[in-house]
Amino acid sequence: MKLVKTIIKPERFEFVKKALEDKGFKGMTITEVKGRGEQKGITLEYRGGLMTVDLLPKIQLEIVVRDNELDTLIGTLMESARTGKIGDGKIFIIPVEKSIRIRTGETEV
Repeated sequence: MKLVKTIIKPERFEFVKKALEDKGFKGMTITEVKGRGEQKGITLEYRGGLMTVDLLPKIQLEIVVRDNELDTLIGTLMESARTGKIGDGKIFIIPVEKSIRIRTGETEV
């Protein structure tokens, strides 16, 4: 199993969520985060002056999948989150040793 952590633009979240649901990926954890990468923030005009915002709002999705579902998940994330502009996001893939359902004690390795 793998934990896939994905950072995306907030405005792409509904597209990503719908695409994931259409492919059968229903379970996910969503966190509102702030960050920066190559984009290095943006400059806004506020009350006649320029203001730099270097930590931008992002959405972090965490999804645990079986190894045989990984390529489908990544393809779906890439396709639905991509705008082609800087700041589209990043995908991290982390091995998962074991998963335990609290309600039943069911274990998946």
